Amino acid sequence: MKVRVLGCSGGIGGRDQRTTALLVDQDVLIDAGTGVGDLEFDELLRIDHIFVTHAHLDHIAMIPLLVDTVGDARAMPLVVHGTPETLRILRSHIFNWLIWPDFSSIPDRQNPFLRFQEMRVGESARLSDGRTIRALPALHTVPAVAYQVSCAGGSLVFSGDTTYSEPLIAAINAIPDLRHLIVETAFPDALQDLALSSRHLCPSLLALFLDRIVSNPEVWITHLKPSRAAATLEEITSYGGRLSPRAIHNGLEFVL
Repeated sequence: MKVRVLGCSGGIGGRDQRTTALLVDQDVLIDAGTGVGDLEFDELLRIDHIFVTHAHLDHIAMIPLLVDTVGDARAMPLVVHGTPETLRILRSHIFNWLIWPDFSSIPDRQNPFLRFQEMRVGESARLSDGRTIRALPALHTVPAVAYQVSCAGGSLVFSGDTTYSEPLIAAINAIPDLRHLIVETAFPDALQDLALSSRHLCPSLLALFLDRIVSNPEVWITHLKPSRAAATLEEITSYGGRLSPRAIHNGLEFVL
């Protein structure tokens, strides 16, 4: 199984600044931020599932355009997985015939271009080739989850947007084959109050988070805000804990 980073920035501004999206093999997205827009049409057509961590725009921006682009060229609906709360937000505020057409009823409800699949914390979706995606608890300003992506080669955890979360730490520590941990850190410590109010991590909170991890995964940092990325990374690299976080980048591939 391969996981490719399509977008990992907390903002936009140039080709290297694409918002959150991970491509699992050729057919699964974890979030669908602006990085999805760099895929060719044939690549977009292969995507069958999108697992959404939460409903904020930088994580779901390309879902409406993706289904509009490939819907009539597919034999089966594109399936969007998320918590009941997240799917309710998407239905109410995006696919509502005001912001965007309701593709779950186009061309009709028996044969739609888009299907929503509820997924609660702790539940797993079993995909082809022995792949499993499980929803883990996260803590953000809207209902949110992290995802564990697993196959015979091990597991990868993507935190999505979260602040310090004991339930997420416990869930991560219960994964015996964790190889990679992708965790957000949006702001430097100078903006810790903003990080706390917006329920993101900053380097000092990240240090507390990582100090509680009992396994030895490779740790990758995502969701850096472009205007503060250098300062935030400098603080992260001074973290003196057991784990050694590194910045993620577009095009990076994880092989499990």
